[in-house]
Amino acid sequence: MKRIRSKFIRLAVIALGIASAHANAITAFACEPEWGALLKALAPNAKVIVATSAYLDPHYIEARPSLISALRSADIAVCTGAGLEVGWLPVLLKRASNPAIQQGQPGLVYASQVINTIDKHETHFLQTGHVHPEGNPHFHLDPKRLMSVAALVTERLIEIDAQNGIHYLKTHQQWHTHWLAQIAHWQQLASPLRDRKVVSQHSSFDYLWHWLGMQKVADLEPQPGVPPTLSHLNELVSTVKQERPLGIVSTWYQSPKSASWLSDKTGVPALSLPATVSDQNESATLEALFNHLISELLSRS
Repeated sequence: MKRIRSKFIRLAVIALGIASAHANAITAFACEPEWGALLKALAPNAKVIVATSAYLDPHYIEARPSLISALRSADIAVCTGAGLEVGWLPVLLKRASNPAIQQGQPGLVYASQVINTIDKHETHFLQTGHVHPEGNPHFHLDPKRLMSVAALVTERLIEIDAQNGIHYLKTHQQWHTHWLAQIAHWQQLASPLRDRKVVSQHSSFDYLWHWLGMQKVADLEPQPGVPPTLSHLNELVSTVKQERPLGIVSTWYQSPKSASWLSDKTGVPALSLPATVSDQNESATLEALFNHLISELLSRS
């Protein structure tokens, strides 16, 4: 954050010397919905195209012609990094052949660049699922870590669109102030969840559990990225009965069958939650997403 703040100062000096003309709106590409929502908050005039949705597993996205076309016209692309898009983004970047968003250019933003991720692994075996050597890439569900990403994205927006630099700086300042207030509100609201136990599928919500002070006592997956097996689920029955978590959580893009099966065997409710911003009103923005997640968890506590 200190490095980004110092660069902000330098960029602000540059921006002050350029008239804020609000010229043609930039075109932005977001690999995941959370970054699309962040771009819309920080660059309200931008045209934002999002590659995935809350109903799709971001590890596995088809390199569709429409996405190649979107990247080809993008001024900035914001993606997670940390290996999340390794199976599809390099293909899109190569086929789009857009010099503004190639590796090393300010137009290509990897959010993981400013994040200290959790659960780093030394090896990466694709045949056993997706173990991320750079750490868990689902850090957007920690609102504190999102502040670092917002600062990075603003920095890059100013670099590629300096004539609107002052606008981006002011917008980020307003967003940052509001977001800090929201974090304080959420932490107070969610205090009853601290030390509560939960079972979930994959590591999609691990940052949320860490931030809320909750304990993940079991994972429906026998290994990261490997679908739940009946033998593994049978092994979890005694654990879940003993730990009595508040819920068995899966994402919208995961099959609810395993969570439902374990719920039937243990009496612990299954809960399907959006892992990112969606087209539903209750999770249509980042702020709404956190409101919804906390509300759903509190309703089971």
